[in-house]
Amino acid sequence: MRRREFITGLASAAAWPVVARAQQAKTPVIGYLSPRSSEADAAMLTAVRQGLAETGYVDGRNVAIESRFSSGYDRWPALFTELTRQQVAVIVATALPGPDPVVRLVQTSQIPIVFNAGLDPVRFGLVASFNRPGGNVTGVYTLTGAMMGKHLSLLRELVPNATTFAALGETPPAGLDEAQEELQKTAAALGLQLRVLNANSESEINAAFASLEQRRSDAFLVISGPIMQVHAKLIAALAARLAVPAVYPRREYAEAGGLMSYGYDIADGYREMGRYAGRILKGEKPANLPVFQPTRFQFIINLKTARALGLTIPTNLLAIADEVIE
Repeated sequence: MRRREFITGLASAAAWPVVARAQQAKTPVIGYLSPRSSEADAAMLTAVRQGLAETGYVDGRNVAIESRFSSGYDRWPALFTELTRQQVAVIVATALPGPDPVVRLVQTSQIPIVFNAGLDPVRFGLVASFNRPGGNVTGVYTLTGAMMGKHLSLLRELVPNATTFAALGETPPAGLDEAQEELQKTAAALGLQLRVLNANSESEINAAFASLEQRRSDAFLVISGPIMQVHAKLIAALAARLAVPAVYPRREYAEAGGLMSYGYDIADGYREMGRYAGRILKGEKPANLPVFQPTRFQFIINLKTARALGLTIPTNLLAIADEVIE
């Protein structure tokens, strides 16, 4: 090799780390923030990555994801601030709206936010409208609050003679009791007795089931929330021990042994969040991305659990089930 070529080669080799750092510096970073645990969100984060890939962004190649899990809303504001200080390009925020500090941070964020909201995002001020969100925020509305009436009606079809129902949910922050309001309204319209128990930790969930054991109900349902989701396996196991017919808001409960679940297609919703994040990275404005509302819902029946409870699932419910776990 000639001396000049050798020196040029050395110079190029020395420049490699600089080039690599420059390329890395240009890699956009997406913040993923959840009030659940990393274990509870594993499948959802995978779906977000799939949605990103559909827009041309692959985690670890041309985009990076910084994940934060607050296991409740107490640490959520601090983790949100941490992500903003890192100057991430987009924040994917799940299980909104959350209590007042969470809503305020989202409303005033200078960083684009793609949310997953179980309660009406217009009602709680996250967006101006579904078609034109305005501001710096858009996302997916999962209709969790609106689903409560459907859950109650499914239980009525399963146990038509039931008159007393129990529901387990998290203590809603001030003004965020939409799901419980909907449930109470539906129960009253049907002439049913409804007892709502709130729990915000594993010990409180155990205490709630101890109370249910002392004062039994004909049927049971779970109100969706991040704490409930983290403890889905525990809740399904405790309900099975009580031998009470139950319906749940997400498929994870049925997979863990719960009798029935009905809710939106979670993977589809989180893929859409990934797609929206990718579109924002490409230059689209959140203000112009309509809030996505799922059209696909999944009704899952666990026949193994039904047999253990001595229940015969009506043929009309089996006929409309999207999946039956044998």
